[in-house]
Amino acid sequence: MKVLIVHAHPEPASFNGALTAAAQNALLHAGHEVRISDLYAQRFDPVSDRRNFIGAKDPSYFKQQVEEMHASATNAFSPEITREMESLFWCDTLIFQFPLWWFSMPAILKGWVDRVFASGKVYGGGRWYDKGTQAGKRAMCSVTIGGPASMYEPDGLAGDIHSILFPINHGIFAFTGFAAVEPFLVHAPARMSAEERAVAIKTYAERVVRIPELPTIQYPPLDRYDAAFRLRK
Repeated sequence: MKVLIVHAHPEPASFNGALTAAAQNALLHAGHEVRISDLYAQRFDPVSDRRNFIGAKDPSYFKQQVEEMHASATNAFSPEITREMESLFWCDTLIFQFPLWWFSMPAILKGWVDRVFASGKVYGGGRWYDKGTQAGKRAMCSVTIGGPASMYEPDGLAGDIHSILFPINHGIFAFTGFAAVEPFLVHAPARMSAEERAVAIKTYAERVVRIPELPTIQYPPLDRYDAAFRLRK
């Protein structure tokens, strides 16, 4: 595998940091290739605007998709974005490592998607879902969650964790062609004992090397939808 881990936690010594380190070590030991985009360490700017580009289609009025398509056609993305795009297309496996903040990913990771998943380059022109540019690849969320697992069941106070992660698994991964692997979840690591945290890290290290064989979330293919994008009867 060629694995890109996009790591989004500000503290290197955090449990998220331990998970990424364990994944990297396990993957390298198994003979796989690994790249890590450590967004906080890189001081990645999540704000998406003209800084994404080194040229402009329309200097007088900014419309992001128009500029993305122009940059895709003219190789006019900034060096920072070009580097991240190159890693995205290099990988056959993508991992998002992040803590669940306010029922979503941290803003720095959302900003990475906003800037890197550009129209004309990563999607567009009929390239989406099972016809996407990343078709044939796999992607997985590895998430730490503050509350207990029971809180994130369908009848729990916070709601079903799979519904919470749907915008990522379906709206980002599947939208661009990735097969979304069932997420790796660690609930309430701050309230775990050192032994429990060690077990979770070991479990994750064993899991990442098995990503090609892990269950994926099944979404209907495009040909199951009609012209109005409704599922056919």
